[in-house]
Order: sequence, then structure tokens, then C-alpha cells
Amino acid sequence: MILSVEQVTIGSRRKKLVQNVSLAIQKGEWFALVGQSGSGKSILSQAVGQMLAPGLNVEGNIFFNGQNVLELSKKEMRTVRGRKLSYIFQDYQGSFTPFRTIGQHLDEYQKAHGLHSPQARMAGVREALRSVGLSEELAGRYPFQLSGGQLQRVSIAMALLLAPDLVIADEITTALDSVSGNQILELLARRQQETGCAILFITHDWRHVRRYADRIAVMKEGEIIESGGKHRILDHPQHPYTKQLIKAAPVLDHRLPSGLQEEGKA
Repeated sequence: MILSVEQVTIGSRRKKLVQNVSLAIQKGEWFALVGQSGSGKSILSQAVGQMLAPGLNVEGNIFFNGQNVLELSKKEMRTVRGRKLSYIFQDYQGSFTPFRTIGQHLDEYQKAHGLHSPQARMAGVREALRSVGLSEELAGRYPFQLSGGQLQRVSIAMALLLAPDLVIADEITTALDSVSGNQILELLARRQQETGCAILFITHDWRHVRRYADRIAVMKEGEIIESGGKHRILDHPQHPYTKQLIKAAPVLDHRLPSGLQEEGKA
């Protein structure tokens, strides 16, 4: 088991944002955490990497590779985050410093995690860009000189640069057009197959869930109200909220065995 979240509650003095949530992610699987905005998905994912905003407290246990990350010091957590656990965010623009080149970002990422050889780091930069279908010449460009899709590709390259065991992808296609978004997810799926990492995929888009997920957990108002294998959830949802979400999913055309519809045919 890569990640085990056990009876986790997150909140401030005034309000509970996540309540008694438990889930487990196995090695190499694509686990989708689905729910509407404000359901607590991102808050839960931030707790895994000790990235919660000040004023939020966590109760329960979060085991990553057998270690309870809630018991790690900030210094210990920094050695885990990035090397064994990495994030890809919806706000890919905010992941980059405007006055640093793409190559400098990738170089600094490796250096911060203990790779001291400049030659090895440069080779890592080139390989990282190639791995996501980008030209090596982009290493010399600044973030504003890349398209949104290219920047999100760089985000994926950085997240997978040190071969982590778990990647947390938080609404990573929301800011992209549908074509770019589909390309990004195809790329992430391919890189997952190549590296063997597990993915915690946070989304509200059931079309992506249907295509990529192995298992699903549905979150509502800070609680997981239903979880299970993809086909069980999509074909035989039990909770009224899950049924409502699937019914409201943006779909087109003919029906699929998974309970949703696929684009392309009237």
C-alpha cells in the first residue's frame, strides 16, 4: 500500500472541512477522488504532503510508504515531498518563477533533492523535457514564452523527474482547453505506465474518471460517501449524490458500458 488515510479530520477552530475520511491507494494504481468544488478534495490532498494553510489542524493518521507523515518534521517532510511524493497543480502558472528559465527550474528541483553533479542535472533537464514531448531548446525559455499546455507538460516532467512513488494531480486540466487537457492526461497516463507511480487524481470531470481511473472515491461536504472499483461506481452507484453527479456529467451522444456517454456520434 502506497498511501493509507485513516480517519482523518481537518479543520479550523470554527469549522470542520474534512471529517473522518479513510482511503487507501495501492502501488501503481490511478485513484480518482471525485466531488464538486468545496467538497474537501484538495484540502485532503494537501494534508498528505503537509501543505495545509496555517490555522488548519489534522487529526487521524496518514501513512505514506509505511510512515505516518503527520509525525514527520518539516525537514523530514521536505526529503519526502518531491522525491517520493510529488504534486501537479491546477495553477500551473503559479508553479513557476517568471524570471527563471524552464531549465533553471528543472535544475534547481534536482539540486534541492541532492543531485550535486551539474552534468547529471543537465542530462536530467534534457531527459525530462523529452519525456513529455518537448524540445530541449525550451530549457532556455522563460515560462511566459510557453503555452499553457507546454507549461503543464513541464509541471508533469518536474513532478516525475525523481521517479516518485505517488503523484497527486489536483484538477490539472481545469485551466486548459479540452484538446490540451486530453493531451495532458494521455501524457500522464503514458508516463505512469513508464514509471509505475500511483496517481491520486482529483477531479470533478467524470469523463476523465471513466477513461483513466482504476478506483473511485466520491466526496461530499468533507466526507467520502461512496468508494469502489470504477465500473461498480459508474454502472451501479449506490448513493443518491453519486447518482446525481453522474447524471449531471457533461456528456454527448451514445451510451457506454461504463454508464456514461462518449463524444463523437449523434
